[in-house]
Amino acid sequence: MGSSLTPLNAISSNIQALPRFNRKISGSLVGTRAMAKEIYFNHDGSATKKLLAGVQLVADLVGVTLGPKGRNVVLQNKYGPPKIVNDGETVLKEIELEDPLEHIGVKLVRQAGAKTNDLAGDGSTTSIVLAQGLIAEGVKVIAAGMNPVQISRGIEKTANALVSELKLISREVENHELADVAAVSAGNDYTVGNMISDALRQVGRRGVVTIEKGNYTENALQIVEGMHFDRGYLSPYFVTDLQKMNIEFHDCKLLLVDKKITNPKEMFRLLDGAVKEKYPIVIVAEGIEQEALAPVIRNKLRGVLKAAAIKAPAFGERKSHYLDDIAILTGGTVIRDEMGLTLEKAGKEVLGTATKVVITKDSTLIVTDGSTQAAVKQRVSQIQGLVKNTEENFQKKILNERIARLSGGIAILQVGAQTEVELKDKHLRIEDALNATKAAIEEGVVVGGGCSLLRLSLKVDHIKELLENEEQKIGAEIFRRALAYPIRQIAKNAGVNGNVVIEKVLSKDNVNYGYNAAKDQYEDLMAAGIIDPSKVVRCCLEHAASVAKTFLTSDAVVVDIKEPDQSFPMRKPMPSAGVGPIGF
Repeated sequence: MGSSLTPLNAISSNIQALPRFNRKISGSLVGTRAMAKEIYFNHDGSATKKLLAGVQLVADLVGVTLGPKGRNVVLQNKYGPPKIVNDGETVLKEIELEDPLEHIGVKLVRQAGAKTNDLAGDGSTTSIVLAQGLIAEGVKVIAAGMNPVQISRGIEKTANALVSELKLISREVENHELADVAAVSAGNDYTVGNMISDALRQVGRRGVVTIEKGNYTENALQIVEGMHFDRGYLSPYFVTDLQKMNIEFHDCKLLLVDKKITNPKEMFRLLDGAVKEKYPIVIVAEGIEQEALAPVIRNKLRGVLKAAAIKAPAFGERKSHYLDDIAILTGGTVIRDEMGLTLEKAGKEVLGTATKVVITKDSTLIVTDGSTQAAVKQRVSQIQGLVKNTEENFQKKILNERIARLSGGIAILQVGAQTEVELKDKHLRIEDALNATKAAIEEGVVVGGGCSLLRLSLKVDHIKELLENEEQKIGAEIFRRALAYPIRQIAKNAGVNGNVVIEKVLSKDNVNYGYNAAKDQYEDLMAAGIIDPSKVVRCCLEHAASVAKTFLTSDAVVVDIKEPDQSFPMRKPMPSAGVGPIGF
């Protein structure tokens, strides 16, 4: 018996004697140990209650921001001042709960808001409130013993039918209504609404509008006509106006080179032609070596040559596309070695033409006479084809920017504020307003203020007749109740009883009649300018239904077991010179 105990020491001594290679393997195996999981079954409804608590917490939090009398939410910021925002999507990203089940509920319902925001750019708060309504009503009937699978099918079919009904009541947005759509989204701020409407009027409905941080306390709108990009002159010696420190050429030529210019002799033929015929020339290249740039600067300072040099915008493949776009706009040809066209042999025919070029230290503007309009239109239609076949948002954004540059108009909304905290809030509001306006242009508008969703609830009785069984009809009934949640929340934020508002709105058959929370009165909302984009309402219906049916058919939850924090407590600092800490 005593001999059976002895191997312990033998084993421990053998481990000490193992080669280094084996020790490494054992260490790596310990490092890759799978994390333990905890499983919660829904036998007594406890898991659903926890998930529902997370959903309701999110809906209560973002619901505060809904409507014209919605309040702000203050978000802690580890580095710098806190964020004070009225944007549901930004609030959603910040929510982290300690309880793992409640946090999963938060993550589930967050999908509705995030997806709506991705597709429509606005409406994340309405999506969350609608999803919470569907889930809360659905949990009640499932607790009573209904089949969750049939309930979720009823919800899905009702959502699809309601989207079809929404398209029937939707109409195209008029130009004067764009300001209303933007203002409603920005919390009834008509200064923002009018600025966005003005921007779209000047650059066209399909034009590009960008939002930038301004340098002043007031918002400003800047319209850039022609092609504009962020590349300035390579040397201040090219400057023609010393007061403004910029270069301005009229009726000039552009030399486009898709490579680095290293030898000054390569450009001699083209520059000689510019001197003889007395036209200004702008060189746009991937880069110009100092020794190639020096003769150009020297001749410019002597007054022999009118010239300027800039670096081609963007990098890699985007740079090549940019140069091609400039070539089509100006009627020039991009010089590329792989196409068999070298800089030494190129003649005047490769040069593009611009009526005006303005170059500052960090930007360039090219304005043309419109003679290449046919080629530009063809190029724009090609890029629009690429946009349709591209799924990635970043790529779509770049392609749309190219279309705007070629079309010759970009509007820049410069956001101004007194403090950084106010600036962030304003930026988010303007971004939402701009996205809502674009969504309205795409798919039209419906009555706002939650009234279009409430009116859709009247169509549920007709939809019920098309469903297969009683449980699916209960799913449709759940949807009817949930459609009243957004208007109830808007009324609550305005300090009014939601049930009274719902009753009064439904008492009249006029589709445009509803509750204007901003003025606390009942009126024709279309005439009052309280309108929502159809795309936002459609996305709310689809994504809220998608999240709700997934939630209601879940019956078990698997979460990671939190490992205890093994970090060592920090030692107290040694006392500095003089008297030590009190109590020692």
